[in-house]
Amino acid sequence: MSTEKQPKKRSKKKKILLPAIAILLAGAFGGGGYVYANSVSGPPAEEKPDLPKLVLKDGGEVEAPANGKVTHPDKYKVTYHPIEKTFTTNLRDDSGFAQVDMAVSTLYDETVIEALTDHDIAVRNAIVLELANTDGLELETVAGKEALADRLRDRINKTLAEKTGFGGIDEVYFTKLVLQ
Repeated sequence: MSTEKQPKKRSKKKKILLPAIAILLAGAFGGGGYVYANSVSGPPAEEKPDLPKLVLKDGGEVEAPANGKVTHPDKYKVTYHPIEKTFTTNLRDDSGFAQVDMAVSTLYDETVIEALTDHDIAVRNAIVLELANTDGLELETVAGKEALADRLRDRINKTLAEKTGFGGIDEVYFTKLVLQ
C-alpha cells in the first residue's frame, strides 16, 4: 500500500456553488450600498406640480399665490374661453328645462384652458349636474343667474382641481340662457 495522499477532487457542486454564492454576496452588498447611499442623502425632493402662472397685462408671467387668492386682479390679462356646445338639462322640481351657452375667463396662462379642454367631459358633467340642481324660479332674476354663475365657477374649479391640482377659472359668463 502506498502512503501517498491523493489530491482531493472538487465536486462539481462546489465548482458551481462557490461562484454563485460570490455573485449573490456581491449583489447583496451592492444593493445595500445603494439603499444606504439613498437614505443618507434624504428623501427625494417633492416635485412641485406644474401650476399655471398669472399673466400680467404686459405679457409677463408671475407665480400663482400659494393660497390661490389673486390680489389686484386688474394687473393681469383676462383670457376668455367659450365652452363648446349648448347645455340642455331639466331643472329641479320639474320647473322646466334650460338651454345654456357659456364661456369662462381666467387670469392664468394657457395651462388652465388646456386643462379645461383635456377634462372637457368631467367639466361638462359638473356643469350639467349643477344646472339640473337649479330651480327655474331662481333663474328668473339677475341675482339668481349671478348665483348660478358663481356655483358653476366653483364646481368647474373643484373638478379641475381634482383632475389637475389647480382650478383657475375666475368667472363664468352666460352667452345664451333660455328657460322653458
